[in-house]
Formats: sequence, C-alpha cells, structure tokens
Amino acid sequence: MAEPDIRTYRRDEAVCFRKTDEPFGGLSNMAPGFPIFIFGRRIRTSEALYQACRFPHLPEVQALILDESSPMTAKMRSKPFRARSRPDWDRVRVPIMKWCLRTKLLHNWERFSELLLSTGEKPIVEDSRKDAFWGAISEKDNAHLVGENILGRLLMELRSKLLNDQGSLQRAEPPNIECFLLVDHPIPVLSPYDCLSADSDDLPTPATQLAFL
Repeated sequence: MAEPDIRTYRRDEAVCFRKTDEPFGGLSNMAPGFPIFIFGRRIRTSEALYQACRFPHLPEVQALILDESSPMTAKMRSKPFRARSRPDWDRVRVPIMKWCLRTKLLHNWERFSELLLSTGEKPIVEDSRKDAFWGAISEKDNAHLVGENILGRLLMELRSKLLNDQGSLQRAEPPNIECFLLVDHPIPVLSPYDCLSADSDDLPTPATQLAFL
C-alpha cells in the first residue's frame, strides 16, 4: 500500500466545510437538495448513494440505506453491515466517491457548478474532527488542517474539469470495477435527462441475489 499523501492547509487560505448549513456546506456529501436519479428513483444525497455502493451483493441492505430520509441515518444504517462490505472496498472507494460527485454535479448542474466555481482557486478542504483520509483535521493552533483530504481533492479535480473540460461532464460513466450494481441491476451511464423520467420512488424489483467474488 502506498504511503499516505498527507497535506497541510492554512485555514485562512482554503475553502473549508463541515456543517451543511454553512456557506460551503453544499460541498458535503451530507448536504440536502442535491438529489441523484437512477432507474427513475430519486436518491436524496450523494452520501446515501456512496454508502449503498458498499453492498452490491446485498440488495436488501442497499434498499434500507436508500430508503432513509436523512444522510446521517443512511450512513448509520450501513454500519451494522460494514463487515460485509464488498471485499475490495478499500481499493474501489475512491473511484466510487469520484463517480458519486460526478453524478451529484450532473443532476444538479446549475446549483452545484455555481457552488464549486465560487471557491475560486483556493484549496477545498473537508474540516473533519477525526477523518484524516477523506478530510483534514485541525491542528491545535486552529490555523492549519492536516490530512489526505481525498474528498476535497476530488472536488478540486471536478472544479478543474468545470473550468477546462465541461464536455466530459455531460455524462457519468460507471467506474470500471466489478459488480457495480444497485439493487441487483448494473448501474448504467447516467445523463442529465435521468431526472426528467424520475416519476417513481421505487427501484426495480430485485431479481436473484448475485454472488460476488
């Protein structure tokens, strides 16, 4: 495994987010108001979608997560099943998160692109209390944050594409990983038009549970 790429950020030179009701709270996966649409189903937050992606081989668990009304509850719903996460989760979680952010932008283009571009050229940092992988943790001086900040870096990458390569963001292809399913169905390439056909609050009925790895 590669050594962690730890980075240090000055708080006063970065766009930091923690709570969803803060000015840049919409950058958080927990932020409401950025629904994603798959199979005609409205998925409330990118957090719920990300957590569901842990369990492509457990469609009933995915349904439980996606049925929760709040992103925090969706995250908590996944916890009892974490030991049964897809066995390659640590390897695929970053490309899955990248895809979740792409779909969040694709289906909330105006609002989310405006928010991303409003960060200018500043580093984007998830200000976390204890997660130095997805975010960065404040130092005792409160002036610096230290961590890998993978979520912030993925958001900065998405911002760069918005500025330089918008055409590549007009569809969201599923990551090239095995068994990328939502309730027993392969997740398709998504387009901005998926939300126009979202007239049902039900995912397709599960067929047979697929064996995985």
